[in-house]
Amino acid sequence: MVSSRRHILIATAKLFDLAVMIFGFGLATLLVASETPAVSLTQFLSIRVKVQNFVLFACFLFSWRMIFSAFGLYNSKRLSTRPTELLDILKATSVSSLILFAAARLFRLTVVTPLFIVVFWAAGTTIVAASRLVIRPVLARIRSRGRNLRDVLIVGTNCRAVRFAQKIEAHPELGYRLIGFVDDNWYGLGDFCKNGHRLVADLKGFQPFIRDHVVDEVVIALPMESCYAQASRIAAACVEQGIMVRLVPEVFNLRLARLKATEFEGDAVLTLYTGSPDGWQHLLKRSLDIALSLLAVAVLAPLGICTALLIKLTSRGPIFFTQERIGLNKRKFRMIKFRTMVANAEQWQREIERLNEATGPVFKIRNDPRITPLGKFLRNTSIDELPQLINVLKGDMSLVGPRPLPVRDYAGFREDWQRRRLSVRPGITCLWQINGRSSIPFDKWMELDMHYIDHWSLGLDLKILAKTIPAVLKGTGAA
Repeated sequence: MVSSRRHILIATAKLFDLAVMIFGFGLATLLVASETPAVSLTQFLSIRVKVQNFVLFACFLFSWRMIFSAFGLYNSKRLSTRPTELLDILKATSVSSLILFAAARLFRLTVVTPLFIVVFWAAGTTIVAASRLVIRPVLARIRSRGRNLRDVLIVGTNCRAVRFAQKIEAHPELGYRLIGFVDDNWYGLGDFCKNGHRLVADLKGFQPFIRDHVVDEVVIALPMESCYAQASRIAAACVEQGIMVRLVPEVFNLRLARLKATEFEGDAVLTLYTGSPDGWQHLLKRSLDIALSLLAVAVLAPLGICTALLIKLTSRGPIFFTQERIGLNKRKFRMIKFRTMVANAEQWQREIERLNEATGPVFKIRNDPRITPLGKFLRNTSIDELPQLINVLKGDMSLVGPRPLPVRDYAGFREDWQRRRLSVRPGITCLWQINGRSSIPFDKWMELDMHYIDHWSLGLDLKILAKTIPAVLKGTGAA
């Protein structure tokens, strides 16, 4: 009965989503017909009567249905957060819109203009997202009253298993009913049972138990190092009987790393990562880097030309200063800046190492004798950093990311955790830039970089970019 109700609910959701996309298509058609004299509504309706267009529209419906399923919109969302579900919807409607646009160009559908795509995407995304936001609290209320429940069995009796059980019992709106635990005898099992937890079977009795009892989901929380064979056998038994399996292992006990499951050529692949994994977010970040850098180069070109002329007129040496820096995953690249020091500054540094005022391996002097009068102004205003936009366009750097360090400074690292800053592409600005710049100590600088990596999002990048401009104008901590 539960399974049939779930199938009906999923089928209803699929039909609703298709209806929404059809509505978005119709709404876009009406708006485009009213806004574009070259395409009237009458013309569009006359085109639709052709058999080939019925077939094409049916293909659109089929592709939208497959895309929505591929992005997991009909999977169980009990343990998913609201932002995660909305992100899946955004991905699905965006891909559907791109396919529609590509097909329109291929089959020369004049009604499908850029405005059409925007309206279609906006209507589909808004209505589908709103429907999910409405259904979530409705389902939560129903589950809290003891309906639409899923019976879950937890394999394992260690602290992770107990912690997971406590979490699902603390959230009745998720709709889980705990059947009990499965595990063999071990030294901690006595305390486990004394605390009131129900042990329903041992590991050998697992298969007979799921044959004779209602079990919707099985959560495996066994220690993988010592119980891999049992966990593998239990997972295979669940798959054989069509029971959903969830894993809550502490893979290698790495607290900083996050886990992502993917599939490659039929094999399940678990990826451990810090920061954000490669994917559409990084594609969007890279697109933003290129777009904003091209815009900045175009707008700031006159300032760059004037700066280059002033450097040439006020001191001997090249206009640009290039230095080998350490980039993504320790890749070396030549970073470009406007020259702010005398021509032989790097050779001179060996003679003034004793004057270093910075903590850690970096080299900083507040009143560095190598800096030219013009160079001091360029540093205070960060104009010397403008040529790094070329590094961004080349892909060596990003607009936002940990500052790339010279080879000399990197060689001075004494802690391996500091090298994690190289797991992301270096940037022109970061949290360091808006929190005191060169005036903050090295350890604090590293902490800010780690915070950026662990909490990265496109929103954080935009926030840092917005705060960089006033920080640069104030010139606080520049050196």
